[in-house]
Amino acid sequence: MALEHKLITCVLPIGVALPLAHKLRSEKGIATATVNNARGMGKLTAAAHRRLGGQTEKQILTVTLDQGIADDIFEFIYFEAGINEPHGGLMYMSALDHYIPMVVPEDILDEEA
Repeated sequence: MALEHKLITCVLPIGVALPLAHKLRSEKGIATATVNNARGMGKLTAAAHRRLGGQTEKQILTVTLDQGIADDIFEFIYFEAGINEPHGGLMYMSALDHYIPMVVPEDILDEEA
């Protein structure tokens, strides 16, 4: 029987994603979060930055998890990241067609980056 998984993707202000990834691990036991930086421009980009080369930097948080806990983690992220606040970012959840879980051996020391 195959487990079904979900992917939560968040576009967040700089400085929000990494602490949130640590919180997901320490409070929820979720170790499948990744953080990346991205640049872009959107409709809500300040007028002063809407020119060639004027981009806004964001952080992208992705979390892969079992669909049984996906809704609870989605709600946790929504409030912890401040997405419910103006300019807090955006997030969405999608189904994954294929997912191969990575299991970290228990004898590896817990390292903080």
